[in-house]
Amino acid sequence: MSTDYDEQTTFDTKGKYPASISSIDLCPSNVECSKLGNPCIDCSFNHSCVYGSQLNVSCTVKDRVNCSGSTTFIRAMRCQYCYQTESWEHTCTSSSLCKAVASPRQYYTANCSVKSEIICLGKRRFLKRLPCNWTGGYRWRTALFLSIVLGGFGADRFYLGHWQEGIGKLFSFGGLGVWTLIDVILISLHYLGPADGSLYI
Repeated sequence: MSTDYDEQTTFDTKGKYPASISSIDLCPSNVECSKLGNPCIDCSFNHSCVYGSQLNVSCTVKDRVNCSGSTTFIRAMRCQYCYQTESWEHTCTSSSLCKAVASPRQYYTANCSVKSEIICLGKRRFLKRLPCNWTGGYRWRTALFLSIVLGGFGADRFYLGHWQEGIGKLFSFGGLGVWTLIDVILISLHYLGPADGSLYI
């Protein structure tokens, strides 16, 4: 099995002219051949294998790849397509363009790539719908502390990015304490989060 992306685009040192380099050039040198992964090896196997079954496949190191030991070896794999791999077997892009705190929960389409050591059927890059789950660096403990100590001045709202409500709390002295108490409860229960829609860390 070979990679679906044998080349990638890069730029020269001045960043002006695109240049195409082979992904094989990125393969490590002077390592044990059997430890190499995609895109440094080609593996052949039966596409009619039973899904989920464990099998051994024969792999061969690609030309121009320098490694030690036998260039042909056996690797173990599970019969599955790349998009069916476990979450820890591939990496996906993240997105901050959706709200992590929303009802119903929002999802985004991520670009995922199977890790080099994983052998699977089909394309090694695929699209996957993932729940919006990102953070902007706001800490729940900090927000709660500011709400308790400086909530009357709107410090908690300013910290979370709710500057309009923060101004309202500042000039009303926390709604004479009522607004401050409500915000303490909302933050402690995670009902009040960052204005950018991210999660607390």
